[in-house]
Amino acid sequence: MKICYLPPAVATIIFDIDSTLYTNETYAFEQNDTLIRRLAQERGISYDECRHIIATFKKKWAATHNGKELSLGNIFIEFGIPIETSIAWRKELFMPEKYLQKDATLFKTLSNLKKKYKLICITNCPACIGKKTLEALGVANLIEDIIGLDTCGKSKPAQEPLLLAMQKTNTPAENCVSVGDRYDIDVALPLEMGMGGILVSGVSDVYMLSKILK
Repeated sequence: MKICYLPPAVATIIFDIDSTLYTNETYAFEQNDTLIRRLAQERGISYDECRHIIATFKKKWAATHNGKELSLGNIFIEFGIPIETSIAWRKELFMPEKYLQKDATLFKTLSNLKKKYKLICITNCPACIGKKTLEALGVANLIEDIIGLDTCGKSKPAQEPLLLAMQKTNTPAENCVSVGDRYDIDVALPLEMGMGGILVSGVSDVYMLSKILK
């Protein structure tokens, strides 16, 4: 865990979902892999060729953007695949219930946090997939709302989902903290907007938030 900045008075915690509220390398890989397979099918090229093309693009993009990471949804836009198509593919292909199970420790952690803070999620999956993920983990009733890729039509990092999270929770930026597993995607922009930011390496770090935020 890396605490990039913690506001003096936190009122709302904005969680990423995938690889933040759970740790499952198989599902994390499958999410990206199934989209690449679909893109390869769409383009009429082999899976291996498609992976190579995307990997090359990511490397070149990072080299010209100070090493920053780009979300797969935004990469697909560069390949002529609109967000609307990414949303449709994710709804069709992602099945969190096949890979995830109830997490009692996460439930206890979020239950304790909910006593003091508003909890909301922003995900680059459609909101319905985010909800299925939280249901599989057994924590859906602890999250006030889910802002998905289809809510604003923007893939993180983008201001629109963050501004909407502030609006839905009636919380100014200086009283929010964003928690996620990818600095460039989940943390950097919230910090620029005046929020706090905590970079985690998985759900085991999330378990520690009650102590960190005391």
